[in-house]
Amino acid sequence: MPDSSSVSSSTAATNGTGTPGSPLVRFDQVTKTYTRGQTPVHALDDVNLEIPEGQFVGVVGPSGSGKSTLLYMLAAMDQPTAGSISVGDWKLNTLTGDAQARYRRTMIGMIFQQFHLVPTMTAQENVALPMILAGVAPETRNDRAAECLEMVGLGDRLDHRPAELSGGEQQRVATARALVGDPPLLLADEPTGNLDSETGAQIVDLLASVHREQNRTVLVVTHHFDEIEHVTERVVRLRDGRIDPGSPE
Repeated sequence: MPDSSSVSSSTAATNGTGTPGSPLVRFDQVTKTYTRGQTPVHALDDVNLEIPEGQFVGVVGPSGSGKSTLLYMLAAMDQPTAGSISVGDWKLNTLTGDAQARYRRTMIGMIFQQFHLVPTMTAQENVALPMILAGVAPETRNDRAAECLEMVGLGDRLDHRPAELSGGEQQRVATARALVGDPPLLLADEPTGNLDSETGAQIVDLLASVHREQNRTVLVVTHHFDEIEHVTERVVRLRDGRIDPGSPE
């Protein structure tokens, strides 16, 4: 997150996104193993994956295929049992504590199936919340939050609380919150899962617009590929913790 004096649109260029032409995201022989009773279960099994900056990627597969594990590792909310993960110049395997929090503030924006909005806060306050935690000055964060809400079509809803908004509007607020720190990488975990088909299509189109207009790298995890097929530039199919050989790597 930028400092308290400014929130710049050049964050992606200054927060360790790597050298020009290099992959933004890299998984190198990543395995994640859990133990179920006495049986090891590979949530991810020797995954190799590179994602260049500015690509819109759909990650699809059945339940238990490893989609969410992959996403939460990119969010530095889980770590591999073996292998390495990097995002730009950040080596996620080496991050702990404050470094993980700093990585999440500066490098990624997260959108969840559940909106995770604070019910007592207005839309503007919800969007500004990450900047409050980062120590950004009140006037700067309020202006930036308003800018992001305008970006997602809610410039007239700044003072509305979540209960006064539709499901689609709440997800737009959540999207604005994910964008407020100008992260290079936007991660969405089943972002249409709690929405009807028409509203879900609007959210997908919003993500596509953000990707197209800002050259933002977007990774969407979904069970329903048909909802994002028309906007993805690449599909990564997971099954039993492995990338399907038909998926481009």
